[in-house]
Amino acid sequence: MEVDRTDGRTPNQLRPLACSRRILHRAHGSASWSQGDTKVLVAVYGPKAGTKKNENPEKACIEVVWKPKTGQIGKPEREFEMILKRTLQSICVLTVNPNTTTSVIVQVVHDDGALLPCAINAACAALVDAGIPMKHLAVAIFCCLAESGYVILDPTKLEEQKMKAFVYLVFPNSILSVLPEVSSTMKGEPMEHGIITSVTHGAMSENDYFLCLERGRAASAKLSDFLRRSLQSKVPGDSSKAG
Repeated sequence: MEVDRTDGRTPNQLRPLACSRRILHRAHGSASWSQGDTKVLVAVYGPKAGTKKNENPEKACIEVVWKPKTGQIGKPEREFEMILKRTLQSICVLTVNPNTTTSVIVQVVHDDGALLPCAINAACAALVDAGIPMKHLAVAIFCCLAESGYVILDPTKLEEQKMKAFVYLVFPNSILSVLPEVSSTMKGEPMEHGIITSVTHGAMSENDYFLCLERGRAASAKLSDFLRRSLQSKVPGDSSKAG
């Protein structure tokens, strides 16, 4: 089925990517991530001694603070904080610095669609920049389902508003595993076949979900390659771009 996207992209085509690290001098780690006109800045502080209330003191704690571009934080932003926190907890090694808290501050610069995946990708780059121990990296992708049944990736805000359902997907990037002893398999399958986070909104059939999963996993290879290249340079303020 032909899909007419306002910016001329194919259904599976991502917007231009850009990533910069070490852009905030007072943070222990920082990164910005852009997909098209959507841009997020993430700062990492820590690990600092002590954990938050109701957290396990025998493990490290990840704290996520979401800051909208304007206005007060609302229910959608609280959900983003929760999803991002759980995602980061699953990829960080929480036993290395027990009874500490690492704060991840997310500042929205501009939202033109796929905001949460941009924030997840920026947070991963910022954690690496801060030297936080990680099991492996992760890349996030946003898949949308239209009323007519077609699937598009990395939607703009306008496209996002027209979709009947969507899913946030986060895939592991095993190639950049920080711990050599970590197994490259998950439940008998290669890690790259696994999934870290999956959050759906709206009505979506099982077949539609697996179609989104297939498209998202294929696109994650490009994101993984871009993230690897972005993290290879150690020059302060390094900026990488991909069309």
